[in-house]
Amino acid sequence: MSDSTNLKSVLGSSVCYPVTHLNMGLRHVAFWAVMMLANFPVIVFAQGECPGIHVNIPNISNSNGAIACALFESPEGFPTEFLHSATNIMLMKIQDTQARCYFLGIPPGTYALAIIHDENMDGKLDTNFLGVPTEGYGFSSGAKASMSAPSFEDASFSYDGGNLDLSIRLSY
Repeated sequence: MSDSTNLKSVLGSSVCYPVTHLNMGLRHVAFWAVMMLANFPVIVFAQGECPGIHVNIPNISNSNGAIACALFESPEGFPTEFLHSATNIMLMKIQDTQARCYFLGIPPGTYALAIIHDENMDGKLDTNFLGVPTEGYGFSSGAKASMSAPSFEDASFSYDGGNLDLSIRLSY
C-alpha cells in the first residue's frame, strides 16, 4: 500500500488530495506546522499555569519606580540583605498601581518573601532619620514590621513545587 493510500484511509479523501502532491518530508513539515499553529493559543495562554510562586502586589500607592521582590530560602540576610542573600530577585515596573512577580522553577521547600516599592529606583528601601521606611514594603505570610523587620520564621511559608498564588499588600 502506498503512503498516499495510507494517508487517505487515516485522514479521509477530502483532506488527502491536496497533500498527496507534496513529497513525504514536506508533508511532515506541513503536519507539524499545522499542529503548532493549532496549539499556539494553548501555549501562549498557559504561561500563568507554569508551576511556581506567583506574587500579586495590589494597591501600590503610586506607579513611580519599581517593585523589588526577593525570595529567601533561609534566615541569612532576611529581609534587608536581599542583594546578597536572596535566592531569587525580581524587579518589576509598576503598571496601574499593581505588579506581579513570578518565581518559576523553584524547588519545594520553605521560603519567605520581602517586597519593596523602590519609588526613586536607588536599589534600597529608603528610611527617615529615625530608620522608619519612607517607601512601601511587605512580607509573605502576613508578617508585619513593628520596631524592626519580621524574622524569616514569621514570614516563611511552605512551597510544594506546584502553583502557589500569593497576594502581598505593602505598608507605607
